[in-house]
Amino acid sequence: LSIYLIENKISPYVIAMDINQGPINRARKNVEVYGYMDKIDLRQSDGIKEIKAGEVDTLLIAGMGGSLMLKILSEGIDIIIRDIESLILQPQSDISSVRKQLKEFGFLIVCENMIKEDGKYYPMMRAEKESKIENKEAYELTKEEHYNFGRLLLEGKHKVLEEFLINKRRKLEKINNKLMANPTKRATLRQEEIISMTKLIDSSLKYFY
Repeated sequence: LSIYLIENKISPYVIAMDINQGPINRARKNVEVYGYMDKIDLRQSDGIKEIKAGEVDTLLIAGMGGSLMLKILSEGIDIIIRDIESLILQPQSDISSVRKQLKEFGFLIVCENMIKEDGKYYPMMRAEKESKIENKEAYELTKEEHYNFGRLLLEGKHKVLEEFLINKRRKLEKINNKLMANPTKRATLRQEEIISMTKLIDSSLKYFY
């Protein structure tokens, strides 16, 4: 990713970080092959702790669960508030929590996308500082389906999201049928959760019709 950003002149300078040294060592070999050691700084870092004041204005975090992503952002909140203008995130779980927390961090999601690869769905988003956005109303999340599935994806009738919602609803129906065949107190509680999510999906699918 760092090499791509430099190669395509998207960024003049990149800091690539990982908590483990192994990925850093492998990345260094690739960076050396491309001859970008003067443009890509490789650092072992727990989250974004090794970023210094004024070094970056955009932060990209991908390939991890949303709870870990929020932990990294929370622990680096001083850097986020002081220096960061844009956040590019690709959470693999707890996505609704990420969307909710971004508002508390002072950011609004201004762009979203979703892809499907090898049968799995990957949502991604770009958030910018709310104080720098003029038309805030266009990006405010005001409904539960906005937090769960993304306002911009829904309003844009994103085809991959539509497929995801339809598939998720089918899976929930199958689970619900199995629970009905073996009713227990635990099964009843799970059914309530499924019914609630199914209603939310149905509400979201209305955007597409």
